Amino acid sequence: MNLITRAFHAQWRALRLVFGAIIIATLLPSLPTSAVIEQYSFENAQQEQLYQSMIKELRCLVCQNQNLADSNADLAKDLRNKTYEMVTTGNSRKEIADFMVARYGDFVLYRPPVNSSTALLWFGPFVFLALALLIAWRIIRRRRQGTALQDIQDIKLDAQHAARAALQGESPAENHQNPSNKD
Repeated sequence: MNLITRAFHAQWRALRLVFGAIIIATLLPSLPTSAVIEQYSFENAQQEQLYQSMIKELRCLVCQNQNLADSNADLAKDLRNKTYEMVTTGNSRKEIADFMVARYGDFVLYRPPVNSSTALLWFGPFVFLALALLIAWRIIRRRRQGTALQDIQDIKLDAQHAARAALQGESPAENHQNPSNKD
């Protein structure tokens, strides 16, 4: 092998090592980790169902886009433990939700109630959509009016050219075809 071929192969090997390192670094965080999964025992299936539904309905306040069931944050673990305690002591869904809301606010619920503090959350998207539609309608209306005004101005201008041409004894078609005839 000549010198150019050896250099190419050396560069190719180095490039493969770099790409391999990038792939490993990218895939390594996605490998399953050894997360601790809490094991709870319940007296009956209704308690377990209530617990599972509550940890899916309550938001992790640290992660904010995950529910308690999906989060590994310490606060989420504490909230799962508290939910388990409340379920096993016989608290209802409403009592558990009320406790969490009293302690952490409406944000802890994935479906917060409609009230004055959450009105923007519930109705804000509709208000912004209506505002966007209103702005779009006004822009379109102005453009149409501008086009209509331009059409009216063109008609008036054509009428003026025709009147001038008639006064000068030319036909209107000759006036438009002859661009050198300017007043």
